Amino acid sequence: MNNYRLNRLFNKSGNCLDVAIDHGFFNELAFLEGIENIENAVQKIIQAKPDAIQLSVGQAEVLQNVQDGEKPALVLRVDVTNSYDADLPSELFSSMIDKPVEMALQLDAACVVVNLLMMPDEPDLYKQCISNIFKIKPACERYGMPLMIEPLVLQKNNQEGGYMVDGDLNKILPLVRQACELGADIIKADPCNDIQDYHRVVKVARKPVLPRGGGKEDEYEVFKRTYEIMRQGSRGIVYGRNIIQHDNPVLMTKALMGIVHQGLTPDQAIQILTSG
Repeated sequence: MNNYRLNRLFNKSGNCLDVAIDHGFFNELAFLEGIENIENAVQKIIQAKPDAIQLSVGQAEVLQNVQDGEKPALVLRVDVTNSYDADLPSELFSSMIDKPVEMALQLDAACVVVNLLMMPDEPDLYKQCISNIFKIKPACERYGMPLMIEPLVLQKNNQEGGYMVDGDLNKILPLVRQACELGADIIKADPCNDIQDYHRVVKVARKPVLPRGGGKEDEYEVFKRTYEIMRQGSRGIVYGRNIIQHDNPVLMTKALMGIVHQGLTPDQAIQILTSG
């Protein structure tokens, strides 16, 4: 039954661009750039017509109150962590909202997303994430709600927003597979150090893989990476800061949609970006 909602995400070419605007959930000042005015940020992204917008429970209404039958689907973030803080606290947590699937149904979400975080010397953080997934999966099955799991191998680092990803494929592969084994319908994973090897992540996942965008980068580099991960078998992307912190989020979204759905090259994507 969750295929009904999955169809709302993968309804164009069989791929999906999910624009993540849930960063305010994590209590990190640097994450607010570009989304200080959430209404304005959501309206801009709606103009570009991506497949989905990822929001938290307190901001989902901004999208769902818009009266537009062709607006993007809602992907609902239902857990919060302090592992992204610029100064990592002595005790890390990953907590899930109460009755997350019921809340997602009330907000007419097409999918819910939760973390699966692994950080050196932080076994309790990892354990909390596993516990959250154990709790939410039966409810997802009961109500036909797709579950997106975000398996992230993190490095301890007090720079760049409080976290740095570890692109070691030997660490990414088992965590991605664990996310699949735990019942993910969609995998939101990081790119690996050598993007040419990303097909191995796709193979081990067994479910649609939507790589994350991570921190803001030069747009041509973003287009090159996106083009290659699509060539490697990814079913789309989940990008946030590389869209919402861009000078023109609308054209940036349209350019990425061209890569995801039409197979445009980085040079063709740049043409879209500069056409405005």
